[in-house]
Amino acid sequence: MELEGIDHVAMSVRDMERSAQWYIDVLGFERRFSEMWDGIPVFIGKGTTSIALFPAQSNTTSKSERAGVRMLHLAFRANHKNFLAAQKELKQRGIRFEFQDHEISHSIYFSDPDGHKLEITTYDLP
Repeated sequence: MELEGIDHVAMSVRDMERSAQWYIDVLGFERRFSEMWDGIPVFIGKGTTSIALFPAQSNTTSKSERAGVRMLHLAFRANHKNFLAAQKELKQRGIRFEFQDHEISHSIYFSDPDGHKLEITTYDLP
């Protein structure tokens, strides 16, 4: 088997339109497949990466085998110039982030409106 990479990540969100607009405004994503599936999920993407936004389920007391399973974080890659630009953009928008030096890469971590942890990383170190 030979995979090309990540096609999309599916995430549940409280407000699909609010979340889609956040990814479009903040990270420069675009809507994809808007004519499909009666709007569920809402697909947004950038380059070869997409996110499928589904409505959050209201039954949070379920004891299913998936209880406690969650996405830890979603990482996007950028070159050094765009890594610095991302930090500036987040600061201008008042979005707090944490910088981490991973020795082989530098990353910033922040959250979307639903608390999903996002990462922007660069391997282009100065």
